Amino acid sequence: MNDFGVPDGIDVLRVFCGPDGRHGNALGVVREGAAYPDEASRQALARTLGFSETVFVDDPERGRVDIYTPGLRLPFAGHPLVGAAWLLDLEILELPVGDVFARQDGEFTWITARPEWAPPRTLERYASAAEVEALTGPPPGEGWLYVWAWEDEAAGRVRARAFPRRDDSIVEDEATGAAALLLSAALGRALNIRQGRGSQILTAPAPDGTVEVGGRVLLVNPSPAGV
Repeated sequence: MNDFGVPDGIDVLRVFCGPDGRHGNALGVVREGAAYPDEASRQALARTLGFSETVFVDDPERGRVDIYTPGLRLPFAGHPLVGAAWLLDLEILELPVGDVFARQDGEFTWITARPEWAPPRTLERYASAAEVEALTGPPPGEGWLYVWAWEDEAAGRVRARAFPRRDDSIVEDEATGAAALLLSAALGRALNIRQGRGSQILTAPAPDGTVEVGGRVLLVNPSPAGV
């Protein structure tokens, strides 16, 4: 166990940080996935860490990764893939749903994915960014909810917040790449999203139906293997 309260061999990142380097969604990256060889041990670690997602790296050269929330395994998720691509300097990530391509562009790391890979999300438009800001918790209802409003429609600027509304420790998701991907696909345009307390997510749909999702990544603490 290191000074940051996580087991050795785990890097902690913040993904989709704001322009000032603050905020972003915490992510645990287990470089040696073989140390947690089965689904039960991976789920237990993800639950213990309590991050919205934890990534297990099964093959760092091929980019084969496995993603868990505190309560379930995910076939695809945005911020874990952006974070893993940045940390491991990968151009391809292998997932059960297909290959995710990644690239670096200055301070931003981008992944390209298909909307149908993302888990279902309810996208609910609010009348104003102020209404999104005013929420004090998840709106009533069940299922994963992404609330959003235009800050500047002409410029593609969006204010958003995300509420998993599932039975685990994550009440509000600070930055959600998969939901941003779905919103960009639904609107058919590039977006500059401010989510949560101040995270930033950029999107860019392509003619082939894929969507690029990008953001900044910062290393909170390196594992000994990552020093």
